[in-house]
Formats: sequence, C-alpha cells, structure tokens
Amino acid sequence: MAGQVHPWQTALWQRALDRAGRLPHALLFAGPAGGGKRDFAEALAARLLCARPGPDGHACGQCESCQWRLAGNHPDLLRVIPAADQEERADEGADQERAKDKDKDKDKEKAASRQILIEQIRDLQQALTTGGHRGGGRVVILDPAEAMNPFTANALLKLLEEPTTQTTFLLISSHPRRLLPTIRSRCQTWTFPRPQADAAHAWLAAQGNQDAPALLAFVGGMPLAAQALAEAGGAAQLQRFVTDIGGLPQRSALHLAGDWEAWIKGKEAQASGLTLATLADWLQRWVADLVSLRLGGPVRFFPTHQAALAALAQRLGVDGALACYNEVTQSRRVSQHPLNARLFLEDMLLRYARSLSRPAGSTVRK
Repeated sequence: MAGQVHPWQTALWQRALDRAGRLPHALLFAGPAGGGKRDFAEALAARLLCARPGPDGHACGQCESCQWRLAGNHPDLLRVIPAADQEERADEGADQERAKDKDKDKDKEKAASRQILIEQIRDLQQALTTGGHRGGGRVVILDPAEAMNPFTANALLKLLEEPTTQTTFLLISSHPRRLLPTIRSRCQTWTFPRPQADAAHAWLAAQGNQDAPALLAFVGGMPLAAQALAEAGGAAQLQRFVTDIGGLPQRSALHLAGDWEAWIKGKEAQASGLTLATLADWLQRWVADLVSLRLGGPVRFFPTHQAALAALAQRLGVDGALACYNEVTQSRRVSQHPLNARLFLEDMLLRYARSLSRPAGSTVRK
C-alpha cells in the first residue's frame, strides 16, 4: 500500500520528523474516519523502513526496502487487519472481470470476519520472535484498532507491555474510546483533527470532484470519505435518495420500499457498496436535519436541500420529530442483519411516513 501525507497533516508529519529515532514503541492515531489516518500511517511506516529517506522526510521509493514495500512483500512491515478488510483492499483498482468473480462468490465474502481475531495476534507474536531483516526495525500497523474483541485486545496488550526491540506499533482508530483503557495507556495518542473546510475543499477540487461542497457536508467535512463517496457514484445516489424520500408521505411507503429493494440489489448498487445499512444511515442523517430545523438549528448533512427540509419540518411537531429520529436510529441499529430486506424497508419507511402525518405544534414534554 502506498502512503501519503495530506495537506492538513503537515504539522503531524513534522512532529514525526522531529522525533525521528525517538518515537515511542506504540502510537495510536485517533480521529474521525475519512481524514487519512491510514495514509499517514503507511507513509510513516515507509519512512521508518526506508534506507535513504529524502530531504522532505519521505521514503525514497528507490532503495531495496522501498522496493519490497511497494511490491507488498516487505518482511518487516506487518499489517493486522480484519479478513473482510483484506479482501476489500485487495479488490481496490480491480477490473470488471475481477468484480464479476467477486459477485459469484458472495457466500465466501460474507464469511470473512470484520474483527481482528486472536489468532492474528498470535501469528504476530510468533513473527516478532525472530529478528528484523538485516537487523533493522519493524513496523506493525493495526487497523482499525477498535475491531479487536476483549480477548484479542488482551493478547495485544501483552505485546505492548513487553515490546520487542526496534518494533514500532501504529494503531489506527476512528473510535478510540472503544479500546481497552489499558491499550490506550500503553500508546502515545496522536489526534488527527477534522481538516479545515478550505483545505478539504481544495484537496477535493484537485481530485476533479465537482460535488465537493455537498459531499463534504454529507460526510461531516472528511475529504477522503467524500472522495470515496464520489467515486462510488454517491452524488447521483444521494440525489435519488432525496427525491424518493421527499415524496413521502404522498407516495406509498410500501411502493418505495419495493423500489429501494430493487435498487440495492442492482449491479451498480452492489458494485458501489450501497446496502440497507447505507440507506438507514442516510435516512438518519436526513431526519437529523429535520430535527435540527424544527429546533431552530442549522442543516448539517443536506444543505443544498434546505428548502425541502424546511417545508417538511413545518409538518412535524417537536415531539414527533424527536420520536421519528429515535425510530430511525433503532432501524439503523438492526440494518446490518435484517431478517428480511423488504420487510425492514417497509417498516422503516412506514415509521417515517407516519411521523410526517402527525400534527405539528407540539412541544417537548418536561
């Protein structure tokens, strides 16, 4: 994997360079998803393993160590990630034929774990018992760190408590509070803040993204998340979502559920990763904006549709808006494993449509 330091990470990169040779044995990179923590970790790992870093502190890309890393077989760069993520990352940049082969093997893909398993930590422990190649240092990237269950975390803790000489652990987490306190205490935490809006817009514009403002707002200002959404056809998908959801309750929620079931089963949706969970998440954000408007707040996720949201908000009482948000939140929690996709969509959309039919003007009960 290639790493890079994004413009909004220059201060953190300088911090790493200033501490070259004096970095702690374990770093925890913590911050919102979509800001480039993984890219930074890969760039730092490349720098630590490179034999001849350049004047800017980055790996040279030419030495034997860099060539091994770029080929994906550096013996001293160890990545510990969930099996499902390994498959997804291996498929990045795949052609259409590989995508078709992947579709034919859905059962195998579903079986891949989303957790970092204790066996992976045991394998890591075994790998660290041998010395680094040519006596050099080693780097372990663990991503995402919150994917560990308690048993896996305790196994890793033993490695962090008794660090192997010349081994640097880089833990990446978008939800560091989910980690065991003992894990966090063994690491030095580097916080990756949300990028400034102008830096995020400039980076997206440089990628040729024409929908940067809307997509950035939707993903909370995180540029890599916005770019990933754009590459998956997110702008068009979001427009369809807004058009469809804006038609309720005049349109039948049951009919829309059928349309959405067909939508997520289509080849384009499956290729882009559009799922039930995605639609539930989008509906939660839509209702969050409705609630915010009803309480006199701003539109956060759908600013380009403020007029439509404002019209809908007027139809909701405060209690009704809050109740609607709570119901949508409950739907989202079970969206990963619904017993029946059609019934799930029908229930979620009917709840939303019924909320819009409640009389406005009520207030929150104290």
